Amino acid sequence: MTAAVPPTLVALDIPMPPARRRLRLAAADTVALTQREILIWLRNPVFIFFTVIQPVMFVLLFRYVFGGAIPVKVLGGYVDFLMPGIIAQSAAFASFGTAIALARQLQKGVIDRFRAMPIARSSVLLGRLSADVARLALTLLVILGVGYAVGFRFHNGVGPAVLMLVLGVALGVTICTVSAYVGLAVKDEESVSSFGLVWLFPLTFVSNAFVPVQRMPGWLQAFAKNQPVTIVIDEMRTLALGGPLVLHAWQSAAWLVGIVAVFVPLAVRAYRRAT
Repeated sequence: MTAAVPPTLVALDIPMPPARRRLRLAAADTVALTQREILIWLRNPVFIFFTVIQPVMFVLLFRYVFGGAIPVKVLGGYVDFLMPGIIAQSAAFASFGTAIALARQLQKGVIDRFRAMPIARSSVLLGRLSADVARLALTLLVILGVGYAVGFRFHNGVGPAVLMLVLGVALGVTICTVSAYVGLAVKDEESVSSFGLVWLFPLTFVSNAFVPVQRMPGWLQAFAKNQPVTIVIDEMRTLALGGPLVLHAWQSAAWLVGIVAVFVPLAVRAYRRAT
């Protein structure tokens, strides 16, 4: 009897597709994963409901409970002062879902399955962020509708109003990159749930979202005036109510671009190391 001879393995030299084709394939993968995330939300409408109901509660709470006790000197009164802050806060808090979703996918092995598939690795993060853009836009439009119902009005025209919403979405997506890194680095869903809002609360509440910075203690004003959420809200408020845009425009852009430049590479690195 002769021993079985194992088959000879031959390595195939598969040429790398051209760069343009690789970009098209990566874009198609990103669209497919974006549709996957949106389909998950459509099959779980309770998630969308609670994503929207929290900022709506904040609008009603600050408009009718706290608003009368917070004097402001802006056109339209406290409700016009409030809404840009609510939109910025809602965009920031909505990004928290990114961290939880990525940590859950890591725990359940979904990320491992994605990495084993013949898809562009970048499409996993880009698909998630693209879906978050759609979710943020929907959330902010609902909040704006509630704001109009309780008396908020734009005083600076349609173009600046659209730019204010775009800036709100940009803020949310920027914080999504931080949340993506947190979810991929921490990996445990329960730990992410505990830690996720710890760093968001100081940024949103120690800002000019709900009260003028001048009414805070002097030692707190230095942080509140110069942190990114306050600067972005100042720009959003100027777009809504009118006023000079140059100063806060470049500061907002610098903060958002800087945060993305730092945390996108960190999130990519954490994704590559995720197991």
